[in-house]
Amino acid sequence: MSNKLYQNFIFQMKEAIGRTIGVIDDTSTVIACSELSKVGIVNDNINLPAMEEYELFIQGEITYKPFGMGIQPELAVFVEGEDDIARNYAIMLAVSLSTIKQYYDEKYDKNNFIKNVALDNILPGDIYIKSRELHFNTEINRAVLLVKIMSENDISAFDIIQNLFPDKQRDFVFTISENDIVLVKEIKAGIESKDLEKLARSIVDTLSSEFYVRSSVGIGSIVTGIKDLARSFKEAQIALDVGKVFDVDKTIVSYDNLGIARLIYQLPTTLCATFLKEVFKKGSIESLDHETLFTIQKFFENNLNVSETSRKLFVHRNTLVYRLEKIKKMTGLDLREFDHAIIFKIAMMVKKYLSSNDK
Repeated sequence: MSNKLYQNFIFQMKEAIGRTIGVIDDTSTVIACSELSKVGIVNDNINLPAMEEYELFIQGEITYKPFGMGIQPELAVFVEGEDDIARNYAIMLAVSLSTIKQYYDEKYDKNNFIKNVALDNILPGDIYIKSRELHFNTEINRAVLLVKIMSENDISAFDIIQNLFPDKQRDFVFTISENDIVLVKEIKAGIESKDLEKLARSIVDTLSSEFYVRSSVGIGSIVTGIKDLARSFKEAQIALDVGKVFDVDKTIVSYDNLGIARLIYQLPTTLCATFLKEVFKKGSIESLDHETLFTIQKFFENNLNVSETSRKLFVHRNTLVYRLEKIKKMTGLDLREFDHAIIFKIAMMVKKYLSSNDK
């Protein structure tokens, strides 16, 4: 909401109140006043961002009433005097301006508009109408990054991320819950998924190394056209959800790189359970001990290469062959054959998916 609108409101209320009234911002600067000569004056004795409450306070025979939408006050109304009349006027003006500000922000604020688009809270037909009202470029490439905070302290992760992306005309940061922060990032030509992963890594590293806040980031696809932001946001959510199931150690998960895990995650659990029964007709996957599963994992990591896997496991080649033969007898799948290896790999991922749904 512009200072001009605050000033117009103060002028309209000036004659009715008959006292000096005005508004200060979070830098303690007078941004509107019934006495124009006081606009621009800074009161260094007032620090609104440090306040945790919106209570009335008096300073220098002037009554102040903070207001805003955040945890800390963003603005404050002031009224000349410290009597009950001044207190009542300050409360009345703060309520009025807070309501006007909320309406204005909802109608004209780009950040709020982007939030509604990303969360699919606005009708498709209204998106372009609103874009024209806000002079918003709808055809720029953008991507959604969803930052999930996994540890708590006194530091505001939202403020940190906002400071990392200060250009509020191009990049938009908003919260959807106490631990979920969304970044809608404008993407320049030539930027690829791997570049977004580097950006996400810088966010995670900054939160961790400088502020001791653990986090993970889900990255949606780069989309052209504002109406597809909702899709990119849902993809970022899916990326985090899939990452929690199939790769719990990863803190950066891109939707574009989920591969077959994305497909498995979207399958009905009943179909997955049937698939496991069909694959392991000779014996359940639960019959495989920890050592056997670790051997299989290393075998896959080394591209089904027996010699390389045995070297990495520090075992003789014949020992590994014996283990693979044992797996074949237990499951009916020879992991040295590509088709069987694919089936087993998928089966292990399906098992992880079903286990996550049982929790």
